[in-house]
Amino acid sequence: MLGLLKIRVHKGINLPLKDTFHSDPYVVVTMGVQQVKTSCKKNNCNPVWDDELTLALKYPNVPIVLTVYDKDTFSKDDKIGEAEIDIKPYLDAMEMGYDQDIPDGVKVDRVQPGRDNCLAKESCIIWENGKIIQDMVLMLQNVECGEVKVQIEVIPKMLSDDAFFA
Repeated sequence: MLGLLKIRVHKGINLPLKDTFHSDPYVVVTMGVQQVKTSCKKNNCNPVWDDELTLALKYPNVPIVLTVYDKDTFSKDDKIGEAEIDIKPYLDAMEMGYDQDIPDGVKVDRVQPGRDNCLAKESCIIWENGKIIQDMVLMLQNVECGEVKVQIEVIPKMLSDDAFFA
């Protein structure tokens, strides 16, 4: 295991209607075979979840996939859209932090929106208390509109071991 990955799913922004008058959105976060999900927010296209989800960071080439769904009572839940996050920049930043003894608050990397990511705007990866943190707004793919605001926190193995056994 490389460490822990905490994902704080803050809120959805301008999510599309999937039912006649509303949507009941929730987010499923998948990384490989691991899957966690947020609570469902009823009748809301701008939901505030503020849910913290944790996954084990095991494989460096497996992306994080966020999928937003609309909860339905009598049929299969509708997929609203998804966004993918590459974890390689976090692993590079972790290595850099330990190799160079980076002080807290340093911007390790600046990520620009582009074809290879789902960022809605520029986002910085920050080294803080031996952890990598990035706040980002992700544009949902395969849908006409919608964004999800999240924070990624990568806790390296030696710190995550302390968290497990504390």
